[in-house]
Amino acid sequence: MKSLLIASLAALGLLTCACTKQGDYTATVTVTGHHATVSASPVQSSASATGSTGSGTPGSGAAGSSGSGSSAAGSSGSGPASSGSQANSQNTDPVIPACSTRYLGYKIGPEQGTTSVTYVVIDFHNLLNSACSLYGYPGVSQAAGKPVTQVGLAATENPATPRRLVTLPPYGYANALLTIAHAASYAASACHPVNAPWLVVYPPNQTVPLYVYYSSTACAKPVNLLTIDAVRHGTGG
Repeated sequence: MKSLLIASLAALGLLTCACTKQGDYTATVTVTGHHATVSASPVQSSASATGSTGSGTPGSGAAGSSGSGSSAAGSSGSGPASSGSQANSQNTDPVIPACSTRYLGYKIGPEQGTTSVTYVVIDFHNLLNSACSLYGYPGVSQAAGKPVTQVGLAATENPATPRRLVTLPPYGYANALLTIAHAASYAASACHPVNAPWLVVYPPNQTVPLYVYYSSTACAKPVNLLTIDAVRHGTGG
């Protein structure tokens, strides 16, 4: 086969021939007299050439780079999430549950008065050996009768005392200030005064009330006598 190739090349008067074969190599034949030298060198495929020059075309190497850029963006996007998870894992403070009515004691603290209003402190006492929290305003109304029934309007919230999260340590205290306007300040026809020996007190975010013995005069008609402050730390003494 080699002799035939050389003879053919010599007959055609060719000194060199570059012949591309199927595959990844180019064969070069050099003829000197009756001798032939065959050498092979790798050739770059057309697909590789397209990939190296086809930046910006769909499916090209550049598009692939762009795709990996999106992946990198995804990695960078996952960075903050990882940081957030780490931050959350480092936050080991336990969640403080709300104080349940069942485990709250209560009492009437100091009271002061003027000719038109009386200020009454309602103290809440955590009866547990673990912390609990109160947030916002208690619900308070005057009450009378058997069974004990609300008389008049419930207390309105005093916006001058904004909500704050109050944590009661084990056996700790919190308080809220109740302002009771005197029913005598209103005409009897507008108020219809009634003796009310009880305060019905709902701790913040609770649906079970406390019944606090405290005698006052309520208005059976819809007159707003009560204003309640947001809960604060400690006793009101």
